[in-house]
Formats: sequence, structure tokens, C-alpha cells
Amino acid sequence: MSLADGFGEHNLEDVVNVLVGLVEAAGAAIIFVGAVIAFARFLLIAFRREGMDPFAKLRLELGRFLVLGLEFQLAADILRTAVAPNFTELAQLATVAAIRTALNFFLGLEIKEETELLRADKAAAAAPVTGAKPP
Repeated sequence: MSLADGFGEHNLEDVVNVLVGLVEAAGAAIIFVGAVIAFARFLLIAFRREGMDPFAKLRLELGRFLVLGLEFQLAADILRTAVAPNFTELAQLATVAAIRTALNFFLGLEIKEETELLRADKAAAAAPVTGAKPP
């Protein structure tokens, strides 16, 4: 007798539904926490005259929270179809997965570009000024 024998299909669906809710809540919480942190940091830097550098860092941090939260949402969608999926559920999962994967892909590209821009700005700021005339 295995553990699966003790669960009927109905009970297994109930367990999976609870797990889906937990994973969805975790994803939503990650996105919410990231948005709150980003908004708080935005308020701290909004009126400083430091150029765009602080905003780029802020966007980068928010993007990381969004990517992680979307991954949790995708995991919940996959869990949802783990128990006896029908064609409609699979088609919906494929559509949602494609959209979320595309979002993650483009957010990842944005994060990579922002990171490279920040590194280039730091390198340019740290480089000695050349072109000075010798005495």
C-alpha cells in the first residue's frame, strides 16, 4: 500500500488546490513587497539631484522582485494542472506560461541592460580624466 492509495482523486485535488493557493500567495507577496520597497526608495530619492543613476538601480531591484514573483505564479499554474488536466486547462496553461515566460525574458533583458549600464557608469566615474595638458 502506497501513500497515493490513501488519497482519492478528490482529496488529491483538494491538497493541490491548497498548494496552488499557497504558491500564488507567495508570488503575489513577493511582487507586493518588491513594489512597497521600490516605492519607499523612490520617495527617498525622488527629490535628490543625483541624476538617473538612483532610478536605474531602483528599476533593477523592482525588476528582480517582478521576475521572482512571476516565476512563483507560473509554478502555481503548473501545479494547478498536475491533477487530471483536461485540454482546456492545458491550453490555458500553455497560453499563460507563454505570456509569463515572455515577460520574464524581457524583464531579464532589461535587468541585464540596466546592470551593464550601471557598471559602465561606475567604470567611467572611476576612470582618471585623460586629455589634460602636460606642463
